[in-house]
Amino acid sequence: MPLPKAPSKPAMLLDPSMLEKSRLKPTPATANRLKKQSTGRTAETAIAVQAPSAAREIPAREAGIQASPPQSFAAPTPQVSAVSAGQGKTSPADLKKSPGTGRPGQKAQAKSKITSSAAHPTRDRPKLFVLDTNVLMHDPSSLYRFAEHDVYLPMMTLEELDNHKRGMSEVSRNARQVSRTLDAMLASTDRPIEEGIELSALGNREAGGRLHFQTQAIVAMLPSTLPAGKADNQILGVVRALHERFAERDVVLVSKDINMRIKARTLGLPAEDYRNDQVLEDTDLLYGGTLRLPDDFWEAHVKDIESWQNGGSTYYRIKGPVVSTMMINQFVYTEGEQPLLAQVKELTGQTAVLQTLRDYGHHKNAVWGITARNREQNFALNLLMNPEVDFVTLLGQAGTGKTLLTLAAALTQVIESRRYTEIIMTRATVPVGEDIGYLPGTEEEKMQPWMGALEDNLEVLNQGESGAGEWGRSSTHDLIRSRVKVKAMSFMRGRTFINKFLIIDEAQNLTPKQMKTLVTRAGPGTKVICMGNIGQIDTPYLTEGSSGLTYVVDRFKGWVHSGTVTLQRGERSRLADFAADVL
Repeated sequence: MPLPKAPSKPAMLLDPSMLEKSRLKPTPATANRLKKQSTGRTAETAIAVQAPSAAREIPAREAGIQASPPQSFAAPTPQVSAVSAGQGKTSPADLKKSPGTGRPGQKAQAKSKITSSAAHPTRDRPKLFVLDTNVLMHDPSSLYRFAEHDVYLPMMTLEELDNHKRGMSEVSRNARQVSRTLDAMLASTDRPIEEGIELSALGNREAGGRLHFQTQAIVAMLPSTLPAGKADNQILGVVRALHERFAERDVVLVSKDINMRIKARTLGLPAEDYRNDQVLEDTDLLYGGTLRLPDDFWEAHVKDIESWQNGGSTYYRIKGPVVSTMMINQFVYTEGEQPLLAQVKELTGQTAVLQTLRDYGHHKNAVWGITARNREQNFALNLLMNPEVDFVTLLGQAGTGKTLLTLAAALTQVIESRRYTEIIMTRATVPVGEDIGYLPGTEEEKMQPWMGALEDNLEVLNQGESGAGEWGRSSTHDLIRSRVKVKAMSFMRGRTFINKFLIIDEAQNLTPKQMKTLVTRAGPGTKVICMGNIGQIDTPYLTEGSSGLTYVVDRFKGWVHSGTVTLQRGERSRLADFAADVL
């Protein structure tokens, strides 16, 4: 077959501004075909719109223009593509191309795809998430939490990161970490920054999208009532411009700022909260460490129960569907004529081994003079006094006895049984109201105002017997103070505690990263106790679902050397108990 003749004239692209000035007449064959189509359709409906500000273009085939032979087209350039051929994505660099580049036929086809996807967006198309600065400062690894979707960083986000990088606070450290991560990602690629950077460039394979930066000035029309110089409004302007430019994609603003999300929605822009750091969407599903068995438990399992005694405890081996809901070291109980208080010690398939508990509610089992006043306190003391349990979390509202029980167990095992060498206590220094400023003195003296709960409970535990006299109470107080050390969290990094009883109070105000830093300080023979109330969080941007206390409860459940108890009933006073319920 002979080859066609070479074109005698070079291909020429029409200026888009000339399309409205001249109306090209369709050929008779094309005119007859257009008449058969639905009534009311004009030639203008075939116009493919790339963006609201782009000029209109009429594809040659639909406008009735006699198409030139294929060999008359100019050779295609590999950069001209409205839709990336390799990944099926549309990158910001691709849509910034000049409308006059590329092959006309290919451009018309690509534009028709964009129009179709804009009218009917596909759900499986990767989204473009625009990150607010507070997301990066809250979680430095948030860049890798968006799966196959792309991430866009406005210039104002980078500017705010630079403004917050100075200082020794957690926010400043996170800002510096994000800056180092961005610098390493830019250094790991040779591709132009306009094309985006693979989020997996540094080895994070769970991130399948690209990172895009704002490389050009973007001017978007916002209401005149919004100040143009405010950082939040500039980010909103970038989101609106991207929403108009990439009409075929879902452009979503991600921010921890509630007001920022509200303003975005009032402007018709999609906005979401950053929820990847939340362990649970509903804190009612948080693991409580206890399980109530059915009332007919004994009747239903009477044939499958094996029992024996060892070391003063009774063991039961049970089978049945209730076993599937149990976890290691979980406390189970029944009420009625045959009450049972036990702890799950072994799980094998549909078989569980239960061990009865030591009754710390009896005076002969008192811990530093303290006895359990309810069922949950008995559970807590069984965990605190068990040397095989290295990590304990105690949750509950104010006045349930978390600190008192923990200190009583700590003093007993440090001074009497000498299982541990000393007690180390720390807490998050987050004020409830206004900060009172710098505190004078040494590290321990600076921490004293934050340790009011420690002093109050030590006073209760130091009362002792009335026959000890003033001299005996003074000696006991000095002995206790010599074994209790108060440490600031700021100086915990790099330390290792060996044979210590480490107490972390007000743990609900810690982030998951801070909690990891503290728990990993534990060396051989160290027991770590985390106490807190997730209903009293004072740290900004922390919620019940993203608190470090919720994080460790969820991650440590089921581990053979950890346990959790949620204290239910207040024992401080009738006034405190009633106030916790009604206020």
